[in-house]
Amino acid sequence: MRYDLKQLPLNALLPAMTQAEDMLARLDERALRHVVAEGFRERGHFFDAAGALWVGGELIHIEDLVLHDAHMDARAPTHELTIAHAVLRARRRLWAGDPAWGLTTAGIAAARGGASEIAAPRSLPLAEVEESPDDEEHDVLAAEFAEIDAAIARSERALEHAGRSAPETKALNAIDADPLALIHDEDWDENARLGDWRAVIRDADLLPPALGAAVLYDAWERIEPLRSQHWLGGLLTSAYLRARGKVTSHLFCLNVGLKSVRHERRRSQDRMTRLIAFLEGMAEAADAGLKELDRLSLAKTQMELRLKDRRSNSSLPEIIDFLLSRPIVSANMIARHVGVTPRGALNLVGELGVREMTGRGRYRGWGVL
Repeated sequence: MRYDLKQLPLNALLPAMTQAEDMLARLDERALRHVVAEGFRERGHFFDAAGALWVGGELIHIEDLVLHDAHMDARAPTHELTIAHAVLRARRRLWAGDPAWGLTTAGIAAARGGASEIAAPRSLPLAEVEESPDDEEHDVLAAEFAEIDAAIARSERALEHAGRSAPETKALNAIDADPLALIHDEDWDENARLGDWRAVIRDADLLPPALGAAVLYDAWERIEPLRSQHWLGGLLTSAYLRARGKVTSHLFCLNVGLKSVRHERRRSQDRMTRLIAFLEGMAEAADAGLKELDRLSLAKTQMELRLKDRRSNSSLPEIIDFLLSRPIVSANMIARHVGVTPRGALNLVGELGVREMTGRGRYRGWGVL
């Protein structure tokens, strides 16, 4: 399925494109050297994952996603929560790689979480490279990914051994396992559709970055390369903005802005309406990012006022950074991150005067609104 870019009405798209380009530039410039840039990036992963589900017609609680990511679920995870966590992991993997890596075959396979997943080559700014040896959270994630990769490798070896030991057993392919095509559509070639979508990238490179991203997102909506991971289109569009050098400070939270655009405009039959709606959603997402930076900066300043006359080895500075990197935190999360007891975590949070957000009896959570 080809996506035709002929007769694209650039004059009609110019106002919305100019506004989106301006807002993206402002956000990237502020977030690049902001004092809470690291927390802003990590929080954005959670908000955009929840937004991706919202755009797809599903709702999740952001606190459930945070607790699920920390392996501290308050209840059994739902199917929607599992999908949101897959979006969260895909965003982190795309951010961990080189800017252009996410749009390659290996990058898309890694974001999909398939068997051909390849470790992303890390490319960091100089300031982050100097701080990375002391980043304990990154080390923990790296160790967890290594354990997962090792488990997958062991499973593959076991399956290969079982296949060799029972040669008479014939493996079922997708068609044999689903003869009525109730799950797998025989005419739906994901690889061919992905190839058609990637072909649009060459045409999008000839356009300004914001308009090129709009074209790529619209092409994803029209071509529909993947049946079960349609949310990947927004992530790859954000990766495209990073590859074009338009937003290099973080992986742009596109779905946060698309939430403010009406469904009728996002899914309109008229391409002009869809492209303008996408550009407006991009501007809304950038505006939301600027407001988020202001809130986090103000919260950090207020909490740091409580550090006066504290001892040099106090755990409060570390807790402040942790609070700014999550939409919500629980006492057990703070206790594990800092290395104190849950009772000690409650005392430390009380000293910071952070707002309690959940209002639930089973667990309590604090965060910056």
